Amino acid sequence: MPDLLSLRHGGALLATLLVAAVLCAGCTTGIENRTSSSAETLSVTGSTTVLPIAQLTAEAFMAENPSVDIRIGGGGSSVGIQAVGEGTADIGMASRDLKDTEKEAYPGLVGHAVALDGIAVIVNPENSVGSLTMDELRGIYNGTYTNWNEVGGPDMEIVVTGRDSASGTREFFYDVVMKKEDFVETQLEKNSNGAVKQTVAQTPGAVGYVGLGYIDESVKALSIDAGNGPVEPTVRNTEDGAYPIARELLMFTRGEPTGLAAEYLSFISGPEGRQIVRDEGFVPLGGNRTAP
Repeated sequence: MPDLLSLRHGGALLATLLVAAVLCAGCTTGIENRTSSSAETLSVTGSTTVLPIAQLTAEAFMAENPSVDIRIGGGGSSVGIQAVGEGTADIGMASRDLKDTEKEAYPGLVGHAVALDGIAVIVNPENSVGSLTMDELRGIYNGTYTNWNEVGGPDMEIVVTGRDSASGTREFFYDVVMKKEDFVETQLEKNSNGAVKQTVAQTPGAVGYVGLGYIDESVKALSIDAGNGPVEPTVRNTEDGAYPIARELLMFTRGEPTGLAAEYLSFISGPEGRQIVRDEGFVPLGGNRTAP
């Protein structure tokens, strides 16, 4: 009989401990959920050219501020400007300045220059062409030239590759290189720098354009001659103004930034952020200006 009582008591104790364990687990989960939900969040979206800068600086910033959650997304410059203008994002990334229609729609936007970037013209490594003049580049993209042998290259069809209409890089290329001439109708339109690079890397006759930070051994970057001889698309040549296809990269806020947005932008323009920008193949910048 004593053994039976002991067994019953032991069973009751075990049941009590199991209930307590479940309750404690519930309490712990609740604490974790409260901690996660109380984290400060910052949403940043837009240009895929600015994307590497945003991702790496966000990671470094969050490592120093564990209670902060910075959420990064792409989509293109137009998407970023619309998102911040309509209040669905805290910061909108863009690789171009505001269009007149955007200035009218979102008059309070402030642009913060985070880097200077050269736009590199890339071809497949098998292509023997090493440089193009600005006129030749324009001729390729407007359809005047359709074979590489017309611009000093091999007898191979040119596969023109560019960006889609949401891209700030495309907008800048259209203004500076195309001088507002229409792109050839056969152009392959890609939604990111990475997609352009991949197409060029996999297609012997392809040509494309990407931010300097996207150049690697899978593609070949061409020198560009704007009238003073061919210039390589490098950080140094972009920084000193020798490379002719370069522009500012921007992050936009609604009005002057405050709170977490201000802290994050300050981090990008600080020593650690500037080093990240430079390591990614861009020229660090700083400063802001309200859209007129």
